[in-house]
Amino acid sequence: MNGFMESATGAVATGAGHVLAAATRLGSALRPAPKPLHPRGSVWQAEVVRVGTLLPTGVPWLDEPGRDPALVRVSAAIGLPHGWPDLQGVAIRLPEQQGADLLLASTGAGRLSRFLLRPVRPSSRHLASTLLPYRGPAGPIMLAAVPDRPGDYTLLRAEGTGEWTGFARLRLLHETDEEPSYDPIRRPLPGLRNYAWVSRVRAPAYRVARSSRGDTASAPTGAGATLETT
Repeated sequence: MNGFMESATGAVATGAGHVLAAATRLGSALRPAPKPLHPRGSVWQAEVVRVGTLLPTGVPWLDEPGRDPALVRVSAAIGLPHGWPDLQGVAIRLPEQQGADLLLASTGAGRLSRFLLRPVRPSSRHLASTLLPYRGPAGPIMLAAVPDRPGDYTLLRAEGTGEWTGFARLRLLHETDEEPSYDPIRRPLPGLRNYAWVSRVRAPAYRVARSSRGDTASAPTGAGATLETT
């Protein structure tokens, strides 16, 4: 029975991945741009200040206090006219954490709505989450950011559908001309892994997006890039 369920989940995830890739390809064809996803945004040199936690997850970056430089892109996924509700995104690169990428998009904050995308105005107070969970040492982990004021965010974590807990501050310092290409499937945070079904959903769309930019770099090898098979 477990094998059947895993096969069924894998088939559904693969199908969803193909649908998402097709949507990305269609968007690229209808609106030629360097980025078919999140075409308009700004990139910032930033800093993450972590406060640590009394309830450890087993992931050092989430559990331990510290300070990390970051490269952050704030953008809208669809690229609708300014002021319209859109899927607001926050992409975070952590050069000192093996170059890990975190991609967050506006969702609900509830136990179920955190898994659903939610168009919002950029000026509104909203939660942007990873949408799909990572596999942590003790089970699924979700990450999120909430803007407190322009250029200042609270970073949150939750174990699956559990309560959100703040663990860090993200501060945008100054804008930069850099244009990084983010990919949380190829560059997960140390201590977190991608569930295989999450990779099947997301990886095809990221491949299409990289191809549209002419980025044909292959996925890195090693423990940081390993995908879970369950």
